[in-house]
Amino acid sequence: VDGLFIIGWMYLPPHDPHVDDPMRFKPLFRIHLMERKCATVECMYGHKGPHNGHIQIVKKDEFSTKCNQTDHHRMSGGRQEEFRTWLREEWGRTLEDIFHEHMQELILMKFIYTSQYDNCLTYRRIYLPPSSPDDLIKPGLFKGTYGSHGLEIVMLSFHGKKAKGTKITGDPNIPAGQQTVEIDLAHPLQLPDIENLRDFSELSRIVLEVQEQVRREEQEQQQRQEEEDHSQHAASQPAASPLGGEGAEGEEVAAGAEGTTQDKAAASQPFVLPMGVISRNEDYPRSCRICFYGTGLIAGHGFTSPERTPGVFVLFDDDRFGFIWLELKSFSLYSRIKVSFQNAEAPSREAFDEMLKNIQSLAT
Repeated sequence: VDGLFIIGWMYLPPHDPHVDDPMRFKPLFRIHLMERKCATVECMYGHKGPHNGHIQIVKKDEFSTKCNQTDHHRMSGGRQEEFRTWLREEWGRTLEDIFHEHMQELILMKFIYTSQYDNCLTYRRIYLPPSSPDDLIKPGLFKGTYGSHGLEIVMLSFHGKKAKGTKITGDPNIPAGQQTVEIDLAHPLQLPDIENLRDFSELSRIVLEVQEQVRREEQEQQQRQEEEDHSQHAASQPAASPLGGEGAEGEEVAAGAEGTTQDKAAASQPFVLPMGVISRNEDYPRSCRICFYGTGLIAGHGFTSPERTPGVFVLFDDDRFGFIWLELKSFSLYSRIKVSFQNAEAPSREAFDEMLKNIQSLAT
């Protein structure tokens, strides 16, 4: 809310691969409250200034916008000029700067996919994860490098002995809403010394050993659960919770949380990427606090044949972490999103919902 305007801004990550740079903003729509019983909706997309648009409530926590004059989005030079302009704004470079054929293909796919909507979009509220004093770091939104896909937004959340990174923005391989990484906080990794860490095969050996350990533990837990279910079904009276039941699980979570708290105070250790691991950003921290075993989601174009593959979660500090994708020999660096709006006052959720309803009836 800014004076007599309600403005919808698009959050844009910084240009790849500069994850520590601030977010960029681009206005998408504007609602002008001109008089007591009059409101106009304007589309801000394109380079010809504000033009006629429409907004409507879809359902709770969801609304949509539509541009009524999409010709304002077109450029005199046609699609080629539109693509080159989009490339400069989205990637901060020209087509001549991009030599990698696969990257050219992915960028063109993204342009075709996003430009077809012509700012006729649906918006859904994002609920940020709750925070606990026992969390490894504060949960929230992070910018992350994803190879030729550029920078994407991930939401980090904590769930007992697990941490999850959920994609807020997606790509042709892994769409938004999917769990891109999962961190097993019950299985910290002891990295080798800095010289041996440069050897990819040594890191791979350590990770695969932990992967096998996790697989055995999951099998044993499943077997215990089946035995408990069978015993409870056979018993005429409810039995006390056996070892490994609800009470024991609560103790395990508490123990994991305690260990996490202790890890926060652990001294940092030197860190370097193994030889052969590709990183878009070579300016990653050279020391880390702690590492954990984790899995990352990979898939073909169109989210085909998705599978979870082993990797290493690397915690650098309160605002940065990384993930080594073992199978891809690739490294993603994540940096916390820190956003503050200037000359704007954010309304409460209830007030914003009420405003949208009033505006919809006025605009109609």
